[in-house]
Amino acid sequence: MTTATQPRGRARTADHPLATRSERLRRATRWWPALLLAVLCTVPYSALPLPGLLDGPIGGPGNLQLLALCLLFGGLATGYDLLLGRTGLLSFGHALYFAAGTYVTNTVMLEAGLPFAVSALLGLLAGVVLSALLGAVSLRAGGIGFSMVTLAFAQAASILVQRDPGGVTGGEEGRAAPAGGLPASLVGIEHTANLYWIALAYLVVVLAVVQWTVRSPIGRVWEGIKENERRVEVLGLRPYGFKLVAFVLAGTLAALGGIVYLLLTGGATPQTTTSDFTLSLLVMVVLGGSGTRWGPMAGGILYTWADHRLGDLAGSGAVAGLPAVVRVPLSQPLFLLGALFVAVIYLLPGGVARLPARLRAARASRAATDREEVLTS
Repeated sequence: MTTATQPRGRARTADHPLATRSERLRRATRWWPALLLAVLCTVPYSALPLPGLLDGPIGGPGNLQLLALCLLFGGLATGYDLLLGRTGLLSFGHALYFAAGTYVTNTVMLEAGLPFAVSALLGLLAGVVLSALLGAVSLRAGGIGFSMVTLAFAQAASILVQRDPGGVTGGEEGRAAPAGGLPASLVGIEHTANLYWIALAYLVVVLAVVQWTVRSPIGRVWEGIKENERRVEVLGLRPYGFKLVAFVLAGTLAALGGIVYLLLTGGATPQTTTSDFTLSLLVMVVLGGSGTRWGPMAGGILYTWADHRLGDLAGSGAVAGLPAVVRVPLSQPLFLLGALFVAVIYLLPGGVARLPARLRAARASRAATDREEVLTS
């Protein structure tokens, strides 16, 4: 006499309906990046208002400008995470390569009179060469020494820009991009949507490059370097070369972002050369979740939006009417931004990107507790 047996996997699924629901939910949300991209593509054509988040319709020029900056810094933070979250390198000089793309492109257009396409190519090349040269020197030091060397290079470049040698950088005021040197389709309020498309394309390119490299063999070596560099050496690999590749790639993506920033803001400013700019990138990555696929992007978008919107809140009439003991700290945008950052770090360890996993774990724990109560009753 034979006994029909049920397949183990099917029995396990039947015994655990929660696992089935979780798997279905995972399959349903697998395509959310494509859905989000489709939504972002419709933004310039939307007249939908978002009270409290944006002023006026989403597709208005001012909101498109803000959203383009959010997308730009989402991509920039994702590129920076190649160093911090993927390779374990804490660089305080990442702003230098972003500024190289901005200043070299702008200076070539102003001084040499070359068209934007050629100037942008030279600006990108400057970012590649500069990151290769400075990375080759910085990576000779390890740990905190590496961080200090990158900071020293960035500070030297910032001082050089502010002293305006030969009048090419504009000093503390910066220099506006020549309107005649930019494509006509990228100049003027009526063409803000085109700038939005460029920022969105930059974000997509950065995400694609980072995801491809992380999944490649070199990405697995980066992961090994982050976990235990000595073990990578024992396997016969040279960590220095792999770290240099990550450094140059991150610097190249930053220089490309600097070119996009030049288009969005219409000029080069010394604020992009300071160490504070790199610290902002560090906050973005930590806020979103270092070493995750979507965390740095989310952190960059959230930080940039909060930086602009909290500034408006600090100068609003609602804050001005409060008692002095409350009004004074709330009138400082950096205080509000810092409070938000501390709250997110305290309430969401691991960044915003860890929130879905934490919610799933809490739901699974609650369901397991309910099952135990049912079985014991």
